[in-house]
Amino acid sequence: QLRPVESGGGLVQPGESLRLSCTVPRVTSNKCGVDWYRQDSGKEREWVSSLSADGTTKYADSVKGRFTIGRDKVRDTVYLQLNSLKPEDTATYLCKTYSGGYCDFTYWGQGTQVNVSS
Repeated sequence: QLRPVESGGGLVQPGESLRLSCTVPRVTSNKCGVDWYRQDSGKEREWVSSLSADGTTKYADSVKGRFTIGRDKVRDTVYLQLNSLKPEDTATYLCKTYSGGYCDFTYWGQGTQVNVSS
């Protein structure tokens, strides 16, 4: 199963935290890395964060300092820790993974919904 599965979304108040998980075969995440995106209704899909095969992490300016991407070696997942959430973080969060010799095959999960509201 190469298609990722996201979990961990929910309804929280501003300032609270959530931890999202992306379940993906370790062989693909180790070789090709994993990206997180988000999409709110009526808006374009937005890149949020990346974890490269060598462990390098990158973040969109809008989430830098608040979100953390990493690998949970115990659960064999890639997580996205969301802290200090804001109403504008409300969106469906999707995991994107890759496979193939050049990591040129892409797979999207169904997404997990995050709602930030008081």
